[in-house]
Amino acid sequence: MRRTSAGRRPTPGRTPFTVLVVVLLAAGLIGLLMLNTALNQGSFQLGRLREETTRLTDEQQSLEQQIDQWSAPDSLQRRAGELGMVPGGNPAFLQDDGKVLGKPEQAGGTPAPGASAPGSLPSPAPQPPAAVPATSDGAIQAGPVGGGAR
Repeated sequence: MRRTSAGRRPTPGRTPFTVLVVVLLAAGLIGLLMLNTALNQGSFQLGRLREETTRLTDEQQSLEQQIDQWSAPDSLQRRAGELGMVPGGNPAFLQDDGKVLGKPEQAGGTPAPGASAPGSLPSPAPQPPAAVPATSDGAIQAGPVGGGAR
C-alpha cells in the first residue's frame, strides 16, 4: 500500500501504461505481418502471371511464324499444286454495266507432279468458314452455326 501525503491523490501505477504500449506494439507487429503476407502473396501471383505471359508470347510468336510460312507464295503454290490446282490464265473483268474487259479463257496446264486427286486433301488444312448465301433483296439467309460441316 502506498502512502500519500495529506491533500494529494494517489497516482496510478505504471502497469496500465505498460499494458497499453505492449498492446499497441503487438497490434503494429500483427499489422506489419499481415501487410507483408499480402505483399508476398501478390508477388507470387505476379511471378506466375509473368511466366504465363512469357509462355503465351512465345506461343503467339510461334503461331505468327507458322502463318508467315503458310502464307509465303512458294508454299501457297506448292499446296495449290498438291490440291490439283493449276495457274490461271489472263483474267477478265466485269464492269458495272456488264461489259467484259479482257478475253476470258479457261485455265490451262497440268497439275504439278505428285498432286493428289482433286477431291482429296493430302493433309488436314484449316478451312475458311463457308459463305453465307444472301437472298435477292440482300438479306442474309439463316444457315448452320459454326461455318458448315467438317
